[in-house]
Order: sequence, then C-alpha cells, then structure tokens
Amino acid sequence: MSMFCYQCQETSRNLGCTMQGVCGKKDTLCHLMDLLIYGLKGLAWVSTKLHEYGKYYPEDSLFVMQGLFRTITNANWDEKAIELVIGEAIELRDKRFAELDALYIAKHGKPCPLPPPEAVTFHVKPEEYQSFGDKVGVLRTENEDVRSLRETIIYGIKGISAYGDHAAMLGYFDDDVNKFVMEGMAATLDDNKTAEELTALVIKTGEHAVKVMAKLDEANTKTYGNPEPTHVNIGVRSNPGILVSGHDLKDFEELLKQSEGSGVDIYTHSEMLPANYYPAFKKYKHFAGNYGSSWWHQLEDFENFNGPILMTTNCIVPLRKEQTYLNRFFTTGMTGYPGAKHIPDRQPGKEKDFSELIALAKTCQPPKELETGEIVGGFGHATVLSLADKVIEAVKAGAIKRFVVMAGCDGRMPSRKYFTEVAEKLPKDTIILTAGCAKYRYIKLPLGDIGGIPRVLDAGQCNDSYSLAVIALKLKEAFGLDDVNKLPLSFDLAWYEQKAVAVLLALLSLGFKNIQLGPTLPGFLSPNVAKVIVDTFGLHQTTNPDDDIRAMLAG
Repeated sequence: MSMFCYQCQETSRNLGCTMQGVCGKKDTLCHLMDLLIYGLKGLAWVSTKLHEYGKYYPEDSLFVMQGLFRTITNANWDEKAIELVIGEAIELRDKRFAELDALYIAKHGKPCPLPPPEAVTFHVKPEEYQSFGDKVGVLRTENEDVRSLRETIIYGIKGISAYGDHAAMLGYFDDDVNKFVMEGMAATLDDNKTAEELTALVIKTGEHAVKVMAKLDEANTKTYGNPEPTHVNIGVRSNPGILVSGHDLKDFEELLKQSEGSGVDIYTHSEMLPANYYPAFKKYKHFAGNYGSSWWHQLEDFENFNGPILMTTNCIVPLRKEQTYLNRFFTTGMTGYPGAKHIPDRQPGKEKDFSELIALAKTCQPPKELETGEIVGGFGHATVLSLADKVIEAVKAGAIKRFVVMAGCDGRMPSRKYFTEVAEKLPKDTIILTAGCAKYRYIKLPLGDIGGIPRVLDAGQCNDSYSLAVIALKLKEAFGLDDVNKLPLSFDLAWYEQKAVAVLLALLSLGFKNIQLGPTLPGFLSPNVAKVIVDTFGLHQTTNPDDDIRAMLAG
C-alpha cells in the first residue's frame, strides 16, 4: 500500500485506492494532500482556541476553505502548487499559535497545552513533504468507525469549503459557517470525541452545508439575478471560442467582459451550463451557449473544441498521451494541472487577467460541432415557486402524480446508465427536479411536459440542490403538511465527489428521509456508521430502474 484514499465514488472496489487513485491521482500527490489537510487541521485547532479569547480571523477560515477545495477530487493535480500551500499553512498555523500561546500565558501563567496528536508542533522541511504525508493520512485513525465519522465530517466540510469560496469571491460570507469549518476540522483531531459526539457533528456539518448553500444562492442571485427559464443552444457558431468549465461565476463574468467585441465567442461546459440561465450574462451577444457534456467527456470535448479551455474548478481529467490541447489548457482559482497555464488570483479591486486566453483564441479554429439543438433549464426556487399555484393545481388534478429529485454528479461508471433508464421509464405524470452534472444523463431526452411544465426542471449547479430543498419545503407549507416526507416526492441521487457529500448531509439535516443514492453508497462509511444512517434516515443504495421506480411511486 503506497497511499490510501476513499473520498470519491470511484474508489477502488468501493474500499479505497491504495496504489494510485482511480481518478489518476498518484501516491505522491495523495501524500501532499494528506499533509496539507493535516496542517489545516492544526490551524483550525489554533483558531478555535483563539475564538475563546475573542480572536476571530475570517481570512484564516477562507484560507482553510481554499486549501480544502484544492484537495477535492479532480481539482488540483499540481504537486508544486500543493507544496506551496502546505508551507503557507504551516507558517500561518505557527504564527497564530504564537499569539494563542501569549494569550494563554497571560491568563494562566504557563504555556498553552497541545492537543493529543500535537497537530501544531510538527515541523516538516519542504523536501520531506511527500514522505511525511503518509504518516498523517486517513489511516492515521485506527478505529474504523471513528475514522469513518471523521472523514465524513471532513468530506462534508470540503464541500462546504467549495461553496464558501465561491460566495467569498462575490463578497458574501457567513461567520457562523467560517467558525464551524474551524470547529469541525479541529474536532477530527480530538481523540476524546465519542462516536456519539462525532455523529452529532456529522449532522451539524449538514446544517452548515445548508447555510453555505443559502449564502451562495444569495450571492449568485443578488449579483446576477434569479435564474430564469432559458433555451440554451448546444450547437456552435463560426467564430473561434473559449470554453469555460467548472462552477465559478465570477471568473465567467470577468471573461465575458474582457472578451466582448473581440470576435471570440464564449461557451460553457459541464457544470458551467447554468451560467446560461442568469439574466446578467444574457446581455453578452458573444455568449454562444453550451458545448459538450459532463466532466468525464472532456478529453473528447476539449480536443474537438479547438480553442482555449478555462477550468475554474474541478473536475479535471488527466490528459492522455494522445491529447493535444495542453498548450491551450488554462486553470485558475483552486485548480491546477502540470503544464497548464495558471491564471493568477485577482488583486484587490481588480479583475483576473484573461487577455492571454483571448489572444490565443483568435489564432484558433472555431469549435467542431458535436450536436445541435437546445437544452432547457433555469428552474431555480424563485421560478418554480412563482409557478406554485399552477404546480399545486396540477397535483390536485392528478396531472402531476410525483416529483423525483434526480440531482448530483455524473461519473464514468457504466452502471450510471441507470439514471438515464429511470428518467426514460418514469411515468409521464412525473416531474424530474435536477441540479448538478447528473442531469446530462437525461436532460437532452425528449421527455415532454405536463401542461406546459417541462418534465425535467433543472435548477442549476450542484450547489443549487439548495433550490430543490427550498421548493420542497415551500410545497410542504402550501399543501398544509406537517412533514416534508409526506409530499409526493422521492430522491434518486447520484454522487461522485465531496460537494455531493455536503449536499447529502444538508438534505439529511433538513429531515428528508428514504433517499436513494447511487451507484454505490460511500466507501468511507464503515458498516456500523452506514447502519446508523440507514436506520435513522432510511438512506439506501439504488438497485435497478424498475424496482426503484416502483418503490418511488409507492412512496
């Protein structure tokens, strides 16, 4: 065993990757990420102690969130970039500990005691980063159930961190979320925490996932307007183009502004598709539409696009030897890839500089057409709730018999054709509510509508799963129900990486039960922890389309 990682759905045999990640992550990168996470835990521990003295540094929380964001599956493949952040984490941790120690001595007359794992005391030289990382990874926690609970908390906080970073880029913060990120990470160092206490912290992680998604929803809608029903072109134009993938709307906005009038068209890819739904972006005539499919198709999509590609967040698929687009592949934010050009962070009061992409695009051929037609989306909570009367009337009249939430992540496993088959086989009086790249399994299918209401209502990115929860909770009120689980509503979710973990924990914290999750249950859930979740919330793995549809229709 040269590494251990089991944070994503693809993990080997649903047990753990031990030689190289199924995603392509090498053991050296895994060790660096383990060391980065460990250093961030130490900083979080110091931060929670400083909170007791009234010292709160929101910039430290953002640093931790951005550090964790880099370790999300398929986000950053650049070992040198991770090494730099490790050094920054250790330096900041030690600086804050010196402040804590001084405050403690002033109050107690003796040095501040360290936590049992001595997370704030290790001093590692840069040349030792990789060899030290394997000493502080997942398996450092020996008890299987404690390890499972700790990692569930960490993966949920990774998702929180991604959404918190996006909101922060738009100037929106939640102090409660910031402090919880530190509290939750620090708790994973505490050997005195019981399984019951850690289980409670798992639910608390879900509660703060709700808060951060609400904050990001506020940031996006106040900045760019409420998403509105939109017909999105999936063909191509004759101009050269730039393809933008990931989730960061601030990056997308700045690229649109800087490329206006340049003769270069801008296309979205995968999770950036919902940018087409925001009113603020529709004024740009060179915003051409969406190109390609979900993240795991990118090797083909990016090769055929011909122009520059900008990755604003995960998921980056490692290039194969036959790929030719590395010289037009750009990363920014928390992403990184060896050999790709990285666009630096914006300076205070300034935009990121995308001039290199725009200049390169002008020398490229237009994208190769992959398909033609349209995708319809833009059904966030504001839009759907504005149609609430129409929806309620359709339910009462029997035209709509059931809502099925099919949100989450797409992935490479052949078994994921299950979600396409479910969408095709659901009765025509069923509405599918979706968000995240899982929608690419069925959003292009001709599933029709019910009284003018499309049978697939796309709320947007994975974080917009918050919209689906809001819709459900508002419909519960409208129908006068005392329990959201009494709605004609079922969940058939797909997951892949840690943002989906945050979404799942958010739904559980809101009281949603009997969720179907697939194509597998998380490998990081030990048998005992999985049993607690199954017994408490009714969470269960997807089986086959016919049986699962029968179960959903039966409530």
